[in-house]
Amino acid sequence: MKPEKLDSSPSGHPKGLYVLFATEMWERFNYYGMRAVLVLFMTKALLLDKVFSSNLYGSYTGLVYLTPLIGGFVADRYWGNRRSIVTGGLLMALGELILFACASVYQSAPDLSTFLFFSGLGFMISGNGFFKPNISSMVGQLYPAGDHRKDAAYTIFYMGINVGGAFGPFICGLVGDTGDPADFKWAFLAGAVAMLLAVIVFIIFRDKHVRDPEGALLGLEPEHGLEKKKRPNQVLVYLGLLIYSGICVGLLYVDAQKFSFLSYLMLAAIVIIAAMIFLDPKLSSAEKKKVLVIFIVSFFVIFFWSAFEQAGASLTFFAEEQTQRDLGFFVVPASWFQSLNSTFVVIFSFIFALIWMKMGKREPSAPTKMALGLLFLALGYFWIATGVKDAGPGIKVSMIWLIGMYAFHTWGELCLSPIGLSLVNKLAPFKFASLLMAVWFTANAIANVLAGKLSSLYPEAGKTTSFLGYEMSNLNEFFMLFVVMAGVASAILFLMTKWLQKLMAAQD
Repeated sequence: MKPEKLDSSPSGHPKGLYVLFATEMWERFNYYGMRAVLVLFMTKALLLDKVFSSNLYGSYTGLVYLTPLIGGFVADRYWGNRRSIVTGGLLMALGELILFACASVYQSAPDLSTFLFFSGLGFMISGNGFFKPNISSMVGQLYPAGDHRKDAAYTIFYMGINVGGAFGPFICGLVGDTGDPADFKWAFLAGAVAMLLAVIVFIIFRDKHVRDPEGALLGLEPEHGLEKKKRPNQVLVYLGLLIYSGICVGLLYVDAQKFSFLSYLMLAAIVIIAAMIFLDPKLSSAEKKKVLVIFIVSFFVIFFWSAFEQAGASLTFFAEEQTQRDLGFFVVPASWFQSLNSTFVVIFSFIFALIWMKMGKREPSAPTKMALGLLFLALGYFWIATGVKDAGPGIKVSMIWLIGMYAFHTWGELCLSPIGLSLVNKLAPFKFASLLMAVWFTANAIANVLAGKLSSLYPEAGKTTSFLGYEMSNLNEFFMLFVVMAGVASAILFLMTKWLQKLMAAQD
């Protein structure tokens, strides 16, 4: 196909950005909608206890962010972004349909339901591994090197994520979190429909609009990939995908039911990736310094996401049991509170983008913004810790405390997540673009596993939990744990920013 002239929208951004925006929006509707009801489904329908549900939630979300290592590698070496995105989307849609079946038979066939539950989560995990790193890395490829619009593009893309993240919990909560556990199946079905819409949008518009600045198609199979005569039979490819998804099911089951090994697996993955990149003789010294920055900031985001991701676990328990949700004429579903963060992102994303633009040369560096993000997170937990300080056991508190906390967390996220995505894209050598984007998501994976373990410490009436010698017997003490954790990480990152800026500016 002959390259076409790059088309741009009236905003000055390529139209391909909005194709990726819409694709990611529907996929995030699927993911966040399902996540909003996941621990509620486990505790209310499957009747699992909170400690097990929290740890399983952490294992699931951890693997969701770990499998992009495989998806990024396959895309970089063999498939390209386009094929990986479609494959991942279809696997996730299948996963949601399996969960729909699970929620339809959990009462009549509990053993089958358990098998379907782990299988559905496994397919969601495997599909996300192909989808997530590839669509994120394609955003930066729409622009020429050094284009100042990249930060704004990732903020716009991030808003697409959060439009889906806002509507997903709202719609899935509306149809699934009704008070009747039998209705959870409709939340999973809504997620499947949204995921199929994401795939359809991408397939229809990718050839016309998802192109590089010269007009060439983006995301095709890499030149150094498999030659046509060496490509395996398609039946073997699909059989391989089935086996891969089965492995994800097995990993989740073993980690949840037998022994927890994900932390060691993730550490091994980081060491292997670091060795692959830093031992590559074709990378210059300056490139390696920039890659080092990616690894360092990825370490710090672990502290952010392990606290932030309480939204799907302990904060859902808090919303369900200890937040006054009765408006007199309507009881707000606990799952709806997970729409707050994404709704606030949609409201505030352009404000933050405008702030950075107006600051001009005084705009903080990316590491400084990320340190600010951790500070806002700590302030959010301090806000809600203050709200529950004098609340006795069984006393429900106003929704304003959760709403205010999510506002602080959103401001923190806007300082950290889109900035981090853009930073990785700008610093990563082209040949490792998807793989280093996957490193960013591996930090999320570690954080999510830790989030599940921290959520399992949620103190219920008469129960005292402990973390590294710090005992928690009430919600104030539980939330203060995150204040200290995020606050200390923020202070350390602030102190490191000038050194990190020197590494980012390294030249050969």
